Amino acid sequence: MAEEQPAAPRNVPGFISLTLPSLSALYAAYMPFLKNGGFFVPTNAPYKMGDEIFLMLAMKDELERIPITGSVVWITPQGAQNKRPQGVGIMFKNDENSKRGKLKIEQKLGTMLNSLNPTHTL
Repeated sequence: MAEEQPAAPRNVPGFISLTLPSLSALYAAYMPFLKNGGFFVPTNAPYKMGDEIFLMLAMKDELERIPITGSVVWITPQGAQNKRPQGVGIMFKNDENSKRGKLKIEQKLGTMLNSLNPTHTL
């Protein structure tokens, strides 16, 4: 069974709106190992290291959106090894919105956070 992919993000410089189809897609993109948390966003937009990003994250069939501010901490180029999707890793800022966003993501993921299943990041 093919892994569900998030809907293509809508990109405006510095703003990304992303709707995820499932909890497994959320798990695959979330990066709890970064200091304030982080998220992988599949995109072919030309972001650079350190670019500031405002991420508006949503789950399919949910009205709640999770606003997160962060910066680009890595870039996965097109054609990366192990067929990893092209995109950017965003590390969350240490601000109230991002802290609330991290908490909401971790509450949604629950025990999935302890899984050894592969992700888009490691």
